Amino acid sequence: MKLSAYHKAAGDKVEWWRPFRRYDIVYKSRVFTDTYSKDEITVRNAARVIKGGTGYGADNALPYDVEHTRPDYSLYPQFSGTAYGFLSRGCPRNCGFCIVSGKEGRKSVKTADLSEFWDGQKEIKLMDANLLACADHENLIEQLAQSRALVDFMQGLDIRLVNRDNISLLNRVRTKAVHFAWDNPNEDLTGHFQRFLDFTTVKSSRNRRVYVLTNYGSTHEQDLYRVNTLRAMGFDPYVMIYERPTAPPITRHLQRWVNNKRIFYTVNDFSDYLPAKRRHD
Repeated sequence: MKLSAYHKAAGDKVEWWRPFRRYDIVYKSRVFTDTYSKDEITVRNAARVIKGGTGYGADNALPYDVEHTRPDYSLYPQFSGTAYGFLSRGCPRNCGFCIVSGKEGRKSVKTADLSEFWDGQKEIKLMDANLLACADHENLIEQLAQSRALVDFMQGLDIRLVNRDNISLLNRVRTKAVHFAWDNPNEDLTGHFQRFLDFTTVKSSRNRRVYVLTNYGSTHEQDLYRVNTLRAMGFDPYVMIYERPTAPPITRHLQRWVNNKRIFYTVNDFSDYLPAKRRHD
């Protein structure tokens, strides 16, 4: 969307690629590598092909002028009413399963004000990797609160960085749900989750979701402990599997049990979940 807006501002004609037309430039974007998706489209009808996105590497960021161009939302009319963007980039955590620190830096820094990509839309999809680690996060959260738009923190918020002050600010932001993560089974985050509960105005556990990373150095017992602990505390766990093709069957059963909320809130104990029970009988 930013590339489209940039080229249109320069007087260029922009459209979705078609195989039977001729172009000066075609952009190809890819999020994942061959492990998850195949690069099956070969472009032969352009003078120049520019590839971007993490699926092609971590060193192909947009030029500064393009990065700071208001997105061309007309490309996706089906999502009219929704703004997408980053207020900050980078993350200090450097988790082994995540590319953000290597791609964007091991420090979360402010990269834009909300007005750069939001122009009154009713919903905001915020894609920041670690907003709370940014030194300017209180000002940025204040901007989100003043927008009165419905905000989705798509990548989640760092539960280790919540405190009374930023929770108070988050309480003023309109959200459907808040998202956190408990990725490391060897890190006890219960105190941080309790601090959030002490000060939040988000009352429903269904609106307090926590991503639980599995199949990344954790045992089934550690996975189940995090799931059960979160539910007991009043959070809604959501199981994420790292490299699903290598995950053992019990981890896939756990994901189906937890993520199908109709089952999760009906079958209280994983040992009573039928697919898992059959496997152990």
